[in-house]
Amino acid sequence: MQRSQAILITIACITLGTGCLTRSSLVPGADQVRVTKNPGDVANCKPVGNIHLTDAPDGNEFRNQVVGLGGNAAIVTDGALPNVLWSGVAYRCP
Repeated sequence: MQRSQAILITIACITLGTGCLTRSSLVPGADQVRVTKNPGDVANCKPVGNIHLTDAPDGNEFRNQVVGLGGNAAIVTDGALPNVLWSGVAYRCP
């Protein structure tokens, strides 16, 4: 009984630990998305939607959402660290 509990605890620790490190994969086209904090960079672009991440955001998920909204660029409006993008606006640029 104690051995099975130890195994379950070990599995739970491994699962929880790796869950925090998981990064989402890029969807096709997301690697071409331009991300900026400078409004001038998207001045000639059309806004196509807002982005707001609520759970373990990373640059990949942010870019994936831009593509999902039909955009190819985004401006970051809130981000805690350089690679942690919480919210922004997706744009379609010429």
